[in-house]
Amino acid sequence: MTAEPMRKPDSGAGIIVAIDGPAGAGKSTIARELARHFGLLNLETGAMYRAFALRALRKGLPLDRAGALETLAAETSIRLEPGDEENRVLLDGEDVTGLIRNPMVTDAASRVSVFPAIRAWMVSLQQQLGAQGGVVMEGRDIGTVVFPHANVKIFLDAAPEVRGQRRYQQLGRNGAMPPPADEIVRDLRARDDRDRNRADSPLKPAADAVLLDSTNLSLDEVVAAAVQIVARRLAAADSTSAPVTPK
Repeated sequence: MTAEPMRKPDSGAGIIVAIDGPAGAGKSTIARELARHFGLLNLETGAMYRAFALRALRKGLPLDRAGALETLAAETSIRLEPGDEENRVLLDGEDVTGLIRNPMVTDAASRVSVFPAIRAWMVSLQQQLGAQGGVVMEGRDIGTVVFPHANVKIFLDAAPEVRGQRRYQQLGRNGAMPPPADEIVRDLRARDDRDRNRADSPLKPAADAVLLDSTNLSLDEVVAAAVQIVARRLAAADSTSAPVTPK
């Protein structure tokens, strides 16, 4: 599998902001807003997993066959390009940005991501994308595995019922016919269980992450809180002027 980086902006050089959290917590939205505010590049790493999951579904591969998935990964090209509202995701040259938001693809991404070989491959690609800094990266293990020395780490969470309702509304806005809200909540709970209990890179806050619970916050309030977290951490980093070098 190959991944080609997006063009890096001039500002924010060297800075890495890591946002982790469970499905439906709003990581993509917050990452996008932080990137705009601080002049950083937004790298939605979850889109990479969903693009690969789409490829596996199209090939008809069983999602529990690690060897077959690893072989497929070696034949897959994923490219991210910046867009006005979100990244464009190119799978083997095809724009699949809209297709990877399908609930079936999202669930498949959670299933293929449990395999250590797939995760190791993705981590390597993600580290390449963010190696020079100037980025906001969101996912499940950015602050713990991909960039453990990120300047800023945020763990974004919310109650499953709230995340489910937000996902339901998001799907409706995108023109899809969403499943019932209670079904979405059940799926989120199942994904939480898989993500938190997998043997490789389980979902958990980094020891130095700032926890941000958005259960009772509006979008504007969550964005404002995240901006304050980043600003405080960057101000503290400026006092030392020590660059962060990813492993």
